[in-house]
Amino acid sequence: MKVVLAVGGNALLRPGDRGTAEEQMLRARQTAENIYPLFQKFKVVVTHGNGPQVGAILLQNETAKNVVPPMPLDICGAMSQGEIGYMLEQSFQNVLEEKGVNKDIATVLTRVIVDENDPAFENPTKPIGPFYTEEEAKRLAKEKGWHVIEDSGRGWRRVVPSPMPLEIVEKDVIAELLEKGFGVIAVGGGGIPVIRKGRKLFGVEGVIDKDLASAVLARDIGADRLIILTSVEKVYLNFGKPEQRGIDEMSVQEAKKYMEEGHFKKGSMYPKILASVLYLDNGGKEVLITSPEKVQDALDGKTGTWIYP
Repeated sequence: MKVVLAVGGNALLRPGDRGTAEEQMLRARQTAENIYPLFQKFKVVVTHGNGPQVGAILLQNETAKNVVPPMPLDICGAMSQGEIGYMLEQSFQNVLEEKGVNKDIATVLTRVIVDENDPAFENPTKPIGPFYTEEEAKRLAKEKGWHVIEDSGRGWRRVVPSPMPLEIVEKDVIAELLEKGFGVIAVGGGGIPVIRKGRKLFGVEGVIDKDLASAVLARDIGADRLIILTSVEKVYLNFGKPEQRGIDEMSVQEAKKYMEEGHFKKGSMYPKILASVLYLDNGGKEVLITSPEKVQDALDGKTGTWIYP
């Protein structure tokens, strides 16, 4: 069975962490210990987010801009893929070795094709990088042509487009590695957005949602299952309210209905449900949403939320 396993931001950072290398390696190790049995049972591609890491790279860019030329966002995304890929690869390999599992891990630097006419490019919405004062933000917007917004009372930030992913450039490489028995890490941070002009590809500044890109990867390689790991063990209706109710399983039609009814927050569960719908509407077989700590129990039918066509 081929499985795409999308791990959330808490795979490398938890609330209160400073983001040191030691902390991130510890979190990567904890993630590996939770999910290593999947490498024994399935052909697994692990995908991951990169928000805090690419944010730190952008802050380093800004801080050192008078010493070292800053890099554009697509290159910063590539840098974060290498950084996180190394930490996960190292952790998975070490845990698998300790558990007696003979499997090599490979990280694939991944590009994702988007449409240059995607409306997202006209309406940037994804906050990235450091916080600024209003004066600093507006000065940078004028100097660099950035879009900036006030972000939830915490300060001003740059916002970039978040286009829909269309196709994974390295899908055939990833599929071949799986067939040869490798565990694969790919589509880091949603992948590097690129546009196609004729036969050539060009990087663009933007951030692709990691869960949506994972769904496209699952479709492109014919994965049998999409597993999305997050901070809760199952999907809830009326989350955080007295009438909160966990969902054990639902159809894709029910998922669409709950989305329309506004049960899922845009920056939280909504993209995960949207990714599930995207995968299942394109021939996918089943989706599991749960937490890293509960993934084994969920696979045994004890918890988690399963979504079916």
